Amino acid sequence: MKTLQKCVVAGSLMLMTCAVKAEEIGCVTTAWKLVGANHKVCVDAFEDPKIKNVICHISQARTGGISGSLGLAEDPSQFSLACRQVGPIELPSKLADSETVFSESTSLLFKSTNISRLWDAKHKTLVYVAISRKVIDGAPANSISTVPVMPWGQ
Repeated sequence: MKTLQKCVVAGSLMLMTCAVKAEEIGCVTTAWKLVGANHKVCVDAFEDPKIKNVICHISQARTGGISGSLGLAEDPSQFSLACRQVGPIELPSKLADSETVFSESTSLLFKSTNISRLWDAKHKTLVYVAISRKVIDGAPANSISTVPVMPWGQ
């Protein structure tokens, strides 16, 4: 039992470390449900917390039905990611080679979608990777988007 409690605490702390909040753009119904919310794909937008003028959009499948309406369903590991430069990019003086920039819970306790930023210094490109993460084991589902750091508006 103590191991389960430690896993719950570790998972909660992992999700709280990333304070970036996404803004929901909208949802599209994929399957109508007689009782409870419909199954849907929702699109959210968020800004990279350390790189000004980089916006990412992620679409994720959301489970409906009664369990989905009550927040008890585990959403499937199905998502897509697109990140773009929307203004001049100024890189911080110290940029980690890899850093989590966004995390969202996709089940009641143990599963989340995480987006990490990688820095490809050779090609001067920001690489964003979305993965599904479980406390016990991960899922192979992933999506990638790249943002080359280029001059803006010249």
